[in-house]
Amino acid sequence: MISVTDKAKERIMGLRNEEGKSNDHNIRVSVKGGGCSGLMYDLGFDDKINPADQVFEDKGIKILVDKKSLLYLIGTTLDFSDGLNGKGFQFINPNASRTCGCGESFSV
Repeated sequence: MISVTDKAKERIMGLRNEEGKSNDHNIRVSVKGGGCSGLMYDLGFDDKINPADQVFEDKGIKILVDKKSLLYLIGTTLDFSDGLNGKGFQFINPNASRTCGCGESFSV
């Protein structure tokens, strides 16, 4: 299961409107190699659901995850921060043993 906070939901809906995306555009979360800790999160809109995708829905937001990425993302919460210490989406991942200072990469 992957969940979203209320702040993340608001920002996703706002970005969807700003970018002219329809409600058919869901959030795709994946994990790729790279970053200072070895793995990086990738987040974007996608209007296609692949046959091998896992689909989660929380607070009306559909989240698409490929099977390989799901191994790293189970139990993750997607949050959004707009505070003084930085602005952007944050991944609260219980599987990460180490994260970098920017929060964009992690290791398990």
